[in-house]
Amino acid sequence: MTPPLPTPPSDLLESDSDLVQSAHPTRPIQESHADIPSARSVLWKLYFSHTLSTWNARTFEFGAVIFLATIFPGTLFYTSLYALCRSAAAAILSSWVGGVVDRTHRLTLVRHSIIWARCSVAISCLLLLALLQGGTSVLVTLACFAASIVLACIEKLAFIGNTISVERDWLIVVADSLSLERQDLNSSMRRIDLVCKLIAPLGISLVDAYSTKLAIWVVLCQNLISAMFEYFAIARVFFAVAELALGKGTRTLGTESIPEDEDEIGAGVDSSPHSNLSFSVRGCFAFILDYLRPWKDYVQNPAFLASFSLSLLYLTVLSFGSQMTTYLLTLKFTSVHISVLRLAAVALELSATCAAPLLMRKIGPVRSGLWFINEQLIAVALAVGLFTSVNSQAQLAGVALIFGVTLSRFGLWGFDLCVQFLVQEDAHPNSRGSFSAVEVSLQSLFELMSYALTMIFSRPEDFKYPIFISAGTISVSAACFAGFVRQKRGHLLHSSKCFKRENKAKYQVLPTIEEELDSYSD
Repeated sequence: MTPPLPTPPSDLLESDSDLVQSAHPTRPIQESHADIPSARSVLWKLYFSHTLSTWNARTFEFGAVIFLATIFPGTLFYTSLYALCRSAAAAILSSWVGGVVDRTHRLTLVRHSIIWARCSVAISCLLLLALLQGGTSVLVTLACFAASIVLACIEKLAFIGNTISVERDWLIVVADSLSLERQDLNSSMRRIDLVCKLIAPLGISLVDAYSTKLAIWVVLCQNLISAMFEYFAIARVFFAVAELALGKGTRTLGTESIPEDEDEIGAGVDSSPHSNLSFSVRGCFAFILDYLRPWKDYVQNPAFLASFSLSLLYLTVLSFGSQMTTYLLTLKFTSVHISVLRLAAVALELSATCAAPLLMRKIGPVRSGLWFINEQLIAVALAVGLFTSVNSQAQLAGVALIFGVTLSRFGLWGFDLCVQFLVQEDAHPNSRGSFSAVEVSLQSLFELMSYALTMIFSRPEDFKYPIFISAGTISVSAACFAGFVRQKRGHLLHSSKCFKRENKAKYQVLPTIEEELDSYSD
C-alpha cells in the first residue's frame, strides 16, 4: 500500500505557498514551472540535500578506515575485512534495494534512507569510540567490530538507495517539470560527488591528525546535525514539484498480487506435511525468481551494454584509489606528492563534467560516450606503454603511470555522464531503481575483483600484472560500448558520408586536370 503523503512543515506553508500548492497533482498549477526564481530555489534545495548526503557518506567511508587503522595498529586485516564486507553487501543486496526504490513512495524512500544512514553512522561512531578507549576483553572487542561492520553495510545500502532514487528518478522528473536540460543537472550532481570525494576525506584526515577521538566526534555530530536539514530540504523539493507525487507505474509485484497468489496456493493445498513441503519449495523458488528478475530485466534493457561497459571500468587499479596509492608510496612518493597529483586528476574530472553536457548537445550522448571512452583507452594505453618501457627505473615508471592515469580521468567521467544520460532515457520509470541497483551490484562486484587482484599480486614488483589486467578490462569496456553504439545506430562510422566525400573530391579534381590540359593546348 502506498504510504500517505507527509504533511509539509508550517514554515513551508507560510513562506512557499506556491510550492506547496503544486504538491497535489489534482490541483491546478497556477504558475509555470519554468519560472526562473522558483526553479532556482528548487534546484538549490536539491543540491543542498545531495551535498549533505554525499559529504556524510564520503566522510564516514574514509574516516572509518583511518579510525580502524588507529584502533588496530600494525595490521591491515581489520580495515581490509571492513571494506570487503561493505563492498560485498553492496554487490549482493543492491538489486533488492532497487526493488524497494521502485515499489516505495518517493519521499518516504528518501527520508527512510536518510534516517537509516545517519543512525547507522551515529551508532557506529559510538562503537568506534568504545573500541578506541580500549580496556575491553577480546570477545567484546570482536563483537563491537562485527557490529560496526553490520552498521557500515546498512549505511552503504541506505546511501545506494538515496543515490539511485535522487539521481536516476527524482532528477529526471525535476528536469522535465522545470523544463531544464538534464545534461546540466547530471553534471552538477556529478560535480558535487567529485568535490565531496576530494574535500571530505581531506578534512577528516586533518582532524584525525590532531586527534582521532575528536575526528570520531566530528563525524558523529555532523551526521546528527545535517540529518535534520537534509530531511526537510528534500521534502521541500518534493512539495515544489507536483510530478514527484505521481506514481511510478510500478509493475504488479507489490502487496496486492502477493495475497492473491497466497490464496491461490492455499486453496489447492491442505495441511499435510507433503503440502507444507511443497509450499516451502514453491516459496524458495519464488524468492529466487524474484531475486533474479531484476538481473533478467537488466540484461534485456536497451541500455544494458552501455551500463555494463561502465561497470567494467570498476575492475581497475589505474586510479588514485588505495591500491595505486599504496604502490606509489612503495616507490618513495610522499603523501604530499600523491595529494597534489590527485588534485590534478580531480581538476580534469571536473572539467569533464563541464565538457560532457556541451558535447552531448552538439553530437548527442551516444557519439559523445564513444569519444570519451576512446580518450580513456588511448590515455591508459599511453600510460601502460610508458610504464613498460621504463619499468627498470621504478620512480620514472611511476611518473609515467601517473601521467597516463591522470589524463584518463577526463574520459572516464565524461563517459560516466554520457552513460547516465542514456540509462535515464532507456530505463522505464517503473524499473529505474532496480536497473540502477543491478548496475551498482556489478560495479561493487568488479571493485571486489580489483581488490582480489592486489591480494593475489601483493608484492610491489608484481603490480604490473594488475595494471595489464586493468588495461585489458578498459579495452573490453570500449568494445562493449562500441557494440552498444552499433546496436543503437546501426553503424560505428558514417561510412556512406565518408565515401560521398571521397567521390566528391574525385569529381572536384577532374575539372582541374581538364583545365590544365586546355591551358597546355592553348
